[in-house]
Amino acid sequence: MKKRVHAIARKKGIEKTDTCWCLFWDWMDTGKVSHLLLDHLFKIGIGHERKVGSREFPVSGRVASCFSAASMVQLLRLQPFKGLYLTLQFFSTILLRLPVWFLFAIPQSFRPSSLWAIGKVVKMKLTLHLLSVTRKTGPIRVAPNHLSITPGVDVNGVWIPATPGIIKDELEIWANVAKVTSISIPGYWVHRKGSIIPVAAPPIPGERIIYALHGGGYVTLSAHPSDPTAAIARGLVRYVDSVHRVFSPEYRLSSGSGIEAKNAFPTALIDALAGYIYLVKTVGFHPSDIIVEGDSAGGNLALALTRYLVEHPNAGLPAPPGSLVLLSPWTDLGPQDADPHSSWVRNVKTDYIGLVDLEAYLRAVGSFVGPHGLGAAETNLMISPASRNPAMMISFKGFPPTFIAAGGGEVFLDMISVLKDRMVKDLGHEKVKYYCPPAATHDWVALPFFEPERTNTLKEIASWLAASS
Repeated sequence: MKKRVHAIARKKGIEKTDTCWCLFWDWMDTGKVSHLLLDHLFKIGIGHERKVGSREFPVSGRVASCFSAASMVQLLRLQPFKGLYLTLQFFSTILLRLPVWFLFAIPQSFRPSSLWAIGKVVKMKLTLHLLSVTRKTGPIRVAPNHLSITPGVDVNGVWIPATPGIIKDELEIWANVAKVTSISIPGYWVHRKGSIIPVAAPPIPGERIIYALHGGGYVTLSAHPSDPTAAIARGLVRYVDSVHRVFSPEYRLSSGSGIEAKNAFPTALIDALAGYIYLVKTVGFHPSDIIVEGDSAGGNLALALTRYLVEHPNAGLPAPPGSLVLLSPWTDLGPQDADPHSSWVRNVKTDYIGLVDLEAYLRAVGSFVGPHGLGAAETNLMISPASRNPAMMISFKGFPPTFIAAGGGEVFLDMISVLKDRMVKDLGHEKVKYYCPPAATHDWVALPFFEPERTNTLKEIASWLAASS
């Protein structure tokens, strides 16, 4: 099969240096990617095509090859083409797409989920379209990053000190491979509305704090209060009585791939450790009063942070946090099961990640694992705590009480279920709360329009934290 794919690639003029192709080739070597990209994925036969993001996948029988539309994408990232394209998309969406989406959502059988109201269907369609547009044009505005504190209204940023002394043992090995070390990064405080607690003030009696790790596939989004994921922080300080503020580190994002990748694993883990140490040693919170929360890739990072603290009790690090809250956590970065009954395929119509843009998903994995290789996505428990690789021995003993939220309509549902089962096995049902709204999409708590699931989830988290305090 590999020779057949290579022949098709040469015929199409595809270079193996192409990012998507390199990822495809690497996973082809594992013998698993063929199941991901073939029959069950596209469900098409000879001569048909499917477009995913900016790439087209001509499929011949059971072989898929991908080629780049990079030249068009690069053009749309330059002015005046970017401005013209965005203007066209704005008016065509207002005048054409929104009315069509509304009309097609009226019959319940036409909706991605029969449990979604018309408004939710239209807003999800709009979200998908906006993601598609920005994949072509790049971000509409420059996102905050680790290089500076981005000012703004009600923005409370501080600098988290570098902690090079924590990079030891296997963390030092991984850091040397990725060629990274600890640096000072920004962190942002989000306070409850009306709070009079000064920024970075010591805890008041009975106060608990949420240490929030944002999602974005390790390659996008931000800890900044203007970021979409900050809706989670604002929701938590509103509903959790004992929490008056949230602190979020602006960890470095990964980019590139292979040995050229920047800020690959374990960069985000090093930054998350620095922020946690800052909360304990500088601000003065006791670890038992810290609730580590992570959504999507942030959930992956929350698990890695907690694992490192649990497994290194004598390294001069603070104790593990008092609680974990994982929202749609990305728990397995390895090749996914493309069986039609798996959530990876079954829930593609009710999600906005995964097969909706396979190229972006694979690129995020490649950037994060970087020089460690894609094999690390299957065999490193810090990266994939829900890996199904039979050689993996994964324990969660010593972990704190954990709240796991998974959407019944998200593609990550199966891998999150694997995580839940493993944590229940090691911690017991009394320490693991699993909450799964049947029609929720990925990371719905970050989507203000995804009601009533969003508010119900925040209330469930608040009740669980109150009962476990």
